[in-house]
This record gives sequence, structure tokens and C-alpha cells, in this order.
Amino acid sequence: MDATELAGKIANKEITSRQATEAFIEQINKVNPIVNCMVENRFGKAMLEADEVDRRIAAGHSGGKLFGVPIGMKEAFDVEGMQTTGGLLRRQGAISYKDAEVVRKLKAEGAIILGKTNTPELCFCQETDNKLYGRTNNPHDLTRTVGGSSGGEAALIAVGGAAAGLGSDIGGSIRFPSHFNGVVGFKSGKGRVSSAGSYPAIHHDLQERMLGIGPITKTVRDARMMYYIVAEEPAREKELETFTVNVLPETDYPLSLATAHLLDSVYAAGFGHFPMEREVPAFFHESSLLWQEIMSIDGAEKVAQEAFGEAAVRPMRAYVTERLTGNSPIHRYLSWGLTGTSLFKPSEKRLKKIRRLIREGDHLLDYYLDERILVFPVYHTAAPKHGVVFNEIFSLNKTFRKYMPYVAFANVWGLPSLTVPVGQDKDGMPIGIQLISRNGNEEALFTLGEWVEKHYSGYTRAELK
Repeated sequence: MDATELAGKIANKEITSRQATEAFIEQINKVNPIVNCMVENRFGKAMLEADEVDRRIAAGHSGGKLFGVPIGMKEAFDVEGMQTTGGLLRRQGAISYKDAEVVRKLKAEGAIILGKTNTPELCFCQETDNKLYGRTNNPHDLTRTVGGSSGGEAALIAVGGAAAGLGSDIGGSIRFPSHFNGVVGFKSGKGRVSSAGSYPAIHHDLQERMLGIGPITKTVRDARMMYYIVAEEPAREKELETFTVNVLPETDYPLSLATAHLLDSVYAAGFGHFPMEREVPAFFHESSLLWQEIMSIDGAEKVAQEAFGEAAVRPMRAYVTERLTGNSPIHRYLSWGLTGTSLFKPSEKRLKKIRRLIREGDHLLDYYLDERILVFPVYHTAAPKHGVVFNEIFSLNKTFRKYMPYVAFANVWGLPSLTVPVGQDKDGMPIGIQLISRNGNEEALFTLGEWVEKHYSGYTRAELK
């Protein structure tokens, strides 16, 4: 049952909010010791809120679109009365006294927050592990990664621990977990959803435009509904029949046979009656390098300050200490990532060129995507073993240029992207595809996403083996 159906059943008195909340809490208590997706709960308050919903419904009152629906929340978003730690040991006990803007909007529609879910430290990795809460495991295969940084949230939805949830994405952080865990995820475009109350804060405009905040759900209709709740401005009304669908062809970048087969299958199916094409869009090849350079603009100095506080610790020293002794307060994923950004910080001359490329790309892609939807893979393979994604993206050999273009494209150009599960590999691990277009075409993405969902695998709850 997705969030939309659950909201309807609660409103129609077919099920109480208390019953739904109790069922999700029971499931979380069952799976969380194994998966480690939820790191802080508010079950007691959630039950009180559910009872209040039931009293209001019994008295004849109605509520918002999520009235009485229990959801999860990525740890990076402030929730009043709960910790926002970024997975850092030094921030344990850092209580938020105000809801993030997106949390406020969801609560205003009646959502009940069950708890907060795991992330890598400071959301600075595409795998979910940290010194404070530990590693989150993929519920489809515990030996594999959930992705990151919204890995805990995607795992929670995958195991049926909440009706829906919310994540954020500056480098695949909604789309990696959605793809790896077999759930639906929507990364919003630049400036479409407020990041107020999201931790860590972003201080550079080129990085801010790469950030997208959006729902992680079981169905596309839930993603649509939740996106329109948190969005700052509505999508354009546009006839989907006027769109062309461009399925990314084979490129020089790696792609597993299962993923390539599913892309070919999607192209052959033709999305019903849409004009189809297979071409590499402009600026696709440049996206990985631009993403890495933009993430390194300030040498990640502000992220390092958040990580180490007042301590004058160099990331490389922290990394070596962790590898040798295991006694660093910072996980090696973060200390190594910070080391890399300090090494690859772009010069002022290069930064000017980046800004020029961004202006050119924005202008060209805005026109190109006006009535076009791109279909991309998310990653070159289904979820690999723990640690593999980190090694592929953060290698000094710059292998990220091979593995990141599929997700970096939507970040660098600030585009909305919808990830939908479409199948499995030979090991039964989920595989998703991305639907990407320009800002304002979100409704077209959701409509096409529902077609994909209907004709392919869609969400299937993970059962722990």
C-alpha cells in the first residue's frame, strides 16, 4: 500500500492512523537491527499524533493530503526535538528546535514523522556509513550497499518501514539509493524546493544549483503528490504528446549487460506512441568533471570545518590515522573525500571558464529539453558490495569520470530527475532508470514515469533473507 492509498483509507475510516503507525513501528523494530536504516525514532510522539488524527476524523474533520500517514525523514533535515548530527560523533546531541521548511510543509499536510534515517557523514559519500550510527545494509542483500547519501531513507521504504520519505541529492544522493534499493526517487531541479533547515548548509551558488530535494516513495503517484507539497513553484501544464523521448545510446562509459538490456527494452517498447531517438545530449561528457570541480570549489573548507570543528586537523592525517588505528573521529569515507576536494580545487581562471560553460549549457539545454525527456541509467550496475561505489567514485585515478556522468548530468545542469525501478539483474538486485527533463516539465516526467511503472517491475518490498 502506497501513501496515497493509505491516506484515502484513513480518511474513509477503513483503517485508523494508529493502526497504520503501529504497523510501521512493528516493521521497523523487526528489520532495523539488521538493516540499520533508522537512527533515531519518535515513536511515542508519532502515536500521540496518530491518535489526534483519529479523533479529528471521528469528529468529522478532514485534513491534508498526508493526514495521518507515517513517513520517514533523512537525518539531514531538521525535525523539531530531534538530533541533526550529519553522522558526526562530535554533533551527537545536537537538537533541532525548528523544522526544516520541507518538514514544515509535510507536517502541514498531516504527515506523521516516525523517525530519521541514516546518511554518510555530512552526506559526503555515495555510500551510507558513519562513525556515529554505523553502516546501513541493502535489504535485498545485506552484503551490498544502499548507496548514499539518502541510503537509510531508501532502505526504510524498500523494507516497508514507512509509507514514504524524503531525501536530498547533490551527486546522485536520491538516485543511487533509489536505484540500488528498488524504490522511486525524485530529485528536484535547481531552486524548486527550499533547502532551509538542511544540514550541512551549502554556501556556494554553483553547488546550491546542483542540490535537489525530493521524495523517496513506493510509487510515482506518491512522488508526484509529495513533490507538489514541498515545491516552491508549480510545474507547467504541457501536453505530453508533444514530447520526444531520447534513450541514451551505448557510450564509452561502463554499463552492465542487465542495465544495457533494460535500456534497449525501454527503447524498443517506445513508451507507447512517443517519437523515440537515441543520441548523446550536449554536455553529457563534460558533466562528471564539472561536477567534481564544482564540489571542490572551496577545497571543501566549510565541510571540513563542520567535520572537525575547532580542531586544526588535516583530512589526510585523519584518513591515515583511521586506516592505521581506527581511532579517528571521522569515517575514512569523509576524510578521504575531503582530501580529494582539496587536491582538485579549481583555479580562479578555471572557475571563470566553468561559469561560462554553465551559462552556455543552461541556455542550450533549456531549449533542447523544452519538449524532450531523457532516459538514462543511474549507475553502471546494480548495487555492488559495500565499499565498491566509494572506491570507484573517490579513486585518485579519477575513475569517477567513467562512473558519474549518468547522475552528474542532472546535478550540474540543475535538472529534475525521476528514478523508477524497471527490473532486476541475474542476482535479483533492483535496477532503475532515470527520466530527466528541464525545470517546469516535472508533470511530464511523472506522467511518463507512471507508464514505465505500469509496464515494468515497479516497487516490490524487499524481504530480508
